[in-house]
Amino acid sequence: MTERAYNFSAGPAVLPEPVLAQVQQDLMALPGPRASIMEISHRSAAFKEIIAAAEANIRKLLSISDNYEVLFLQGGSRLQFSMIPMNLLSSEQPSADYLVTGAWGKHALKEANKHGDMRVLWDGGDSNYNCLPASEEIEVSSNAAYLHYTSNETIHGVQFSEEPNSGDVPLVCDASSEFLYRPLPIDRYGLIYACAQKNIGPAGVTVVVVRKDLLERCQDSLPGYLNYKNHAAAGSLMNTAPTFAIYVVRLVTDWLLNDIGGLDKMYELNQAKAKLLYDAIDSSDGFYVGHTQADCRSLMNVVFRLASDELTSAFVAQAAERNLTALAGYRTLGGIRASIYNAMPLAGIESLRDFMVEFQNANG
Repeated sequence: MTERAYNFSAGPAVLPEPVLAQVQQDLMALPGPRASIMEISHRSAAFKEIIAAAEANIRKLLSISDNYEVLFLQGGSRLQFSMIPMNLLSSEQPSADYLVTGAWGKHALKEANKHGDMRVLWDGGDSNYNCLPASEEIEVSSNAAYLHYTSNETIHGVQFSEEPNSGDVPLVCDASSEFLYRPLPIDRYGLIYACAQKNIGPAGVTVVVVRKDLLERCQDSLPGYLNYKNHAAAGSLMNTAPTFAIYVVRLVTDWLLNDIGGLDKMYELNQAKAKLLYDAIDSSDGFYVGHTQADCRSLMNVVFRLASDELTSAFVAQAAERNLTALAGYRTLGGIRASIYNAMPLAGIESLRDFMVEFQNANG
């Protein structure tokens, strides 16, 4: 087998090696069906066991009560940007509140505005999205249908460490790039969603956790696939489900429960991994400059820059020679971005940290 690099891609992203090994073992034929996971019916008993186990794992990891539905959909966050206002707005509540803390928050707002005039409570564009709003800056509208925010911005590297206070207004969260990185007080949320390819599986499936009472807002006039209530009633099997992606989500959540020991332990590991890189940035005497203010740095996406484009290109090229790949920053921001999701092993972080020190010594 080709030697695996330490893959710092922002998504599709690194998966746990034990999960990949299990996928490889099962790819030709799952025990029982004696066919590949990519070949069995989404309505077969074998797949129904897989999707039920994936849901049960997510419920256990996040302590999700029976007051919530757990849905497995398609279309990624891009589709959720539209489905959320389509399902949750009403004639009585025709608008919602949005916090815009980075590129993905901007995309969510743009789509929502096609369904009504949304209210922007806070926008960090003036500082190029390097910080987050203070609690006193978030004044939720009393008649808002919901408050939407992006808990972790992959491009700009800002992350909420706790939930914004939305009062009685349902809190809606795009958690795509951090889902299952720490425990969550699920009862604080009306709806939380995440496309899998960042932290919990391969591209192709989106997990939506939605409070059951909110499904009463979903109008029968909506196109069938775009109605959350239809998916809940069908157990996420309204159409042919993304079977392979859900199967991998089941394996990843097994890994979180059995190998890692749950989300409290995962959170401890994520904090320790990020600290190694931020300590390297902070101790570099300005050779590396973080994009984000220290009190809202992401544990998932470490974003920083060097003094010139030439140094940045050399950093990326030499890192690749050390089996440290996909470190170039997003095209609109530049610099370096190390995405260090749950599955990135500590050894990969240590290898990157050591390279950062060596590169500074050689070029500082």
